[in-house]
Amino acid sequence: MLNKYLVVDLFAGPGGLGEGFSAFRTKKSEYPFKIGLSIEKDVFAHNTLELRSFFRQFAANRAPQEYYRYIKGEITKEELFKKYPLQAKASSEEAWHAELGETPHGEVSSRIKNALNKEKKWVLIGGPPCQAYSVMGRVRIKAENPDNFEEDHRHFLYKEYLKIIRDHEPPVFVMENVKGILSSKIKGECIFDKILDDLSCPSKAFTDTEEQTGSNGNLKYNIYSLVKNKNGNNPYDNRDYVIKCENYGIPQRRHRVILLGIRSDLKVKPNLLYKSSDKINMWDVLKGMPKLRSGVTDMAKDSPENWKKAISKIRNYAWFKEKRVEVDLIKQMDRCLAKIKNSFNLGGEYISHNKAPSRYKTWFFDSKLDGVCNHTARKHIKKDLRRYFYAACFAREYLKSPEINDFPRVIWPDHENVLQASHGSMFTDRFRVQLKNKPSTTITCHISKDGHYFIHPDPIQCRSLTVREVARLQTFPDNYFFEGPRTSQYSQVGNAVPPLLAKKIAKIVYGIFKQFG
Repeated sequence: MLNKYLVVDLFAGPGGLGEGFSAFRTKKSEYPFKIGLSIEKDVFAHNTLELRSFFRQFAANRAPQEYYRYIKGEITKEELFKKYPLQAKASSEEAWHAELGETPHGEVSSRIKNALNKEKKWVLIGGPPCQAYSVMGRVRIKAENPDNFEEDHRHFLYKEYLKIIRDHEPPVFVMENVKGILSSKIKGECIFDKILDDLSCPSKAFTDTEEQTGSNGNLKYNIYSLVKNKNGNNPYDNRDYVIKCENYGIPQRRHRVILLGIRSDLKVKPNLLYKSSDKINMWDVLKGMPKLRSGVTDMAKDSPENWKKAISKIRNYAWFKEKRVEVDLIKQMDRCLAKIKNSFNLGGEYISHNKAPSRYKTWFFDSKLDGVCNHTARKHIKKDLRRYFYAACFAREYLKSPEINDFPRVIWPDHENVLQASHGSMFTDRFRVQLKNKPSTTITCHISKDGHYFIHPDPIQCRSLTVREVARLQTFPDNYFFEGPRTSQYSQVGNAVPPLLAKKIAKIVYGIFKQFG
């Protein structure tokens, strides 16, 4: 029987990194990695994590029919777990609802020790919360509370990760964060340089006043890029740690910093990620999804007829009647308006459907699911519906997403920063269409606020992307069910590491373990 390498996942979110490691399969069709413990503070993300852990308690392709009945809303989770108590107990022990930095470190350390059970070959994975490091996150935090920006505790949550490295000495770790961490500064010091130094020598990162019990002062790590070899004895450029996901088979232009740490006593050298021979475009994984309509919020009744009527009123604007925009665009809008159907619905948490995507069919598709889950369209105000429709028609006609100055001024949103955008400053692409012939733009947790940056390319559906669609762009399998209200589902997906990228990283880590026997 294969001796599995254990995985401890910190700041796990819904489990994207862990899913990739769990899904990695060797040439002998063996699954060498097993999640020993995953820790997440958000209750809904933890619920997602626990459910997926339950799913993985069964052999590949052997999840029980009751799992799918739960996704379809036919039974409750309580009924599901009651039917399979051993698997439910194992998933509850594996997925721990706890907040690093708030839960006593001794308790965290004890849970990890018990999960590892003296196993020496294991990998620590995860990424501290990114809001304090992302460019937009820093802008927002400084705007809300500029005096306390440098004291924001999220800047230092990586030290919780560091304590676990110090105390448990994993042979390998994988740490992920946003690209903005490269430019983030605290008191004039580059936070990323500090993190690299601390990860290289974990015990020296803590002052005398901080707990040092049992720490190994000689513990050191070599930190590697996953996409670039080191040039002799020269240090990496910080940008060498950035992975551009679209170059590695992910249908999304997502750029993330990922560090691979190997304990210095292990004289091994990791392989690099292989670049994909071609780009995977967003439509390669979204084509064939059930067609939906968006809802409308500011009418007496949300119905297909009222939704269609709200969009069709775009014809009443003078710029449309008098053809003040290009004639080809007016014709495109006329053609699309004629095709809008009253038969479209809003979708749901489960919809029967049996069409697989054109790419990664075996990865996404599960015939036992016989449908898609988390596929509910948002509702929008009437004016936003017309903006979405205009933007999607513009993108279809010109193969690019419009900027604010491409919109007739009468349908500009009534926001202060729109005027700034019209003069060429930030937010010029306030309404962004995801283009069929390109990888999508970065799926972020901001999608939980509104869908303006994630407009579906089909004008006839006139909506933003659903949770399942952004989950596809993040490469979550279709049978991966996201728990909680829809805003939380969007946040979970936006914050996650694409599982398909994580699977490729798992292959590299597997190679490291095989090198040192």
